[in-house]
Amino acid sequence: MTTPVPPPDAALPVMISPDQPACAAEAGSWCASFYQWTNSDFLARSADTIVSTTLSVTLIMVFALIARYLIHRAINQVVEGAASSRVSKLIGRTPRLRAAGNAPVTPRRAQRARTIGSVLRSLSSVVVLTIAAVMVLAEFGVALGPILASAGIVGVAVGFGAQNLVRDFLSGMFMLLEDQYGVGDIVDLGDAIGVVEAVGLRITTLRDLKGTVWYVRNGEILRVGNMSQGYAVAVVDVPLAHTADIPLATALAERAVTDRVAVKDVVDSVLEPPQVLGVDRVAPEGVTLRLTVKVKPGDQFAVQRALNAAIADSLEDAGVPRPTVFPTSQSSA
Repeated sequence: MTTPVPPPDAALPVMISPDQPACAAEAGSWCASFYQWTNSDFLARSADTIVSTTLSVTLIMVFALIARYLIHRAINQVVEGAASSRVSKLIGRTPRLRAAGNAPVTPRRAQRARTIGSVLRSLSSVVVLTIAAVMVLAEFGVALGPILASAGIVGVAVGFGAQNLVRDFLSGMFMLLEDQYGVGDIVDLGDAIGVVEAVGLRITTLRDLKGTVWYVRNGEILRVGNMSQGYAVAVVDVPLAHTADIPLATALAERAVTDRVAVKDVVDSVLEPPQVLGVDRVAPEGVTLRLTVKVKPGDQFAVQRALNAAIADSLEDAGVPRPTVFPTSQSSA
């Protein structure tokens, strides 16, 4: 029997090795290229998926990094503007802040703006990278439902365990946004009174008059008494004996305060002329005369000491009797 011979122009079948995938015979395909490079059946069969997924993942990461860069740049511009010489339109709508809009920039405002900017940059990075990670997992065909459910359970557990930490951070954010106090302010935080040395999102650091450094958690601060915001008042209480000539003592105290305020080391701190309020308290040990002076923030204690010394000298020179027992709750001259 004669074996039929195929015509010369018929296409000859491509011989495929039993160990290689069928797609490896397609010249110019990613499957053939991967099989030629790695000689791996698994990589060759997954070549198209690997190439398309790698391209998608690369595009996702590039767009995520570009978005993160643009957001950070916008935040930096806003922060530098607030920390330098400009006040935002939102702040300008607030009467109290609008009145101080032309005031020179202080380290307090600069630190507050940069701290808020750091928080915003961190939050934006977390949001952008989280979205990018979810999209990358979706490209690999990972089921996101169980992952999101597990993340929610873990988030609830961590939230219950770290609720104090979350409260501290939220309180710190609101303190910075509301400008309750800043570095250099003299504040009363309830358990601690002193000069603020650092304001963080979790802890506020202040130093008291004895030099002790206090670390106060922001979530534990229930009230804030700021003695350095806007202006301060130096209060001078002058104790007198019951037999003292009150009009004479008042005139002497007013003259002593006026003369002392004119001195160079005090006049720079005083904002308004002193006010003699008169008799403030009558107690068994004597009579208390009160004077007040409006001064620059933080200078009230130095001015108070200077005026106390001047009034004491003036009353002593005039022979005005003083009480033998000074009131414990009042500052003596």
